[in-house]
Amino acid sequence: MADVSAVAYDALKLAVEHVLSKIKEGKRLSTEDIFILYLGTIVNELKDVRSEVAKLEDKIDKNNQRIDETNRRIDEITKSLSARIDETNKRIDETNRRIDEMVKSLSARIDETNKRIDDLAKRIDAVQTTLLEIQKLLIELARNRQQ
Repeated sequence: MADVSAVAYDALKLAVEHVLSKIKEGKRLSTEDIFILYLGTIVNELKDVRSEVAKLEDKIDKNNQRIDETNRRIDEITKSLSARIDETNKRIDETNRRIDEMVKSLSARIDETNKRIDDLAKRIDAVQTTLLEIQKLLIELARNRQQ
């Protein structure tokens, strides 16, 4: 199909050159001659349009390559960030585990301290009760001596 197009283009080119020579000689142009000039103009415009389309396709290809490269870089950054986030999450989990262990340990120590305080309070209450009994005995003894 490209060969037919090239042959048609060459034939049209020759026809346009023939019509241009008529114009240079000052001859009158027929309707076919005017049509050939018009067709030659359209073909030239079509050739320019095809050239522009080819340039635009090239630009589109280059932009697509840039987009692909950008997407590749985004994917790499995403993988890197995901790995870093996963590592950070592991560190957070480890820290939370250690905090939980410390909370358990401190809770156990606080419970033990509270138990010791309760035991001490009981002992203080017992000593206070003993002291009150001794005080009562001393008061009674002092009364018995005075009598």
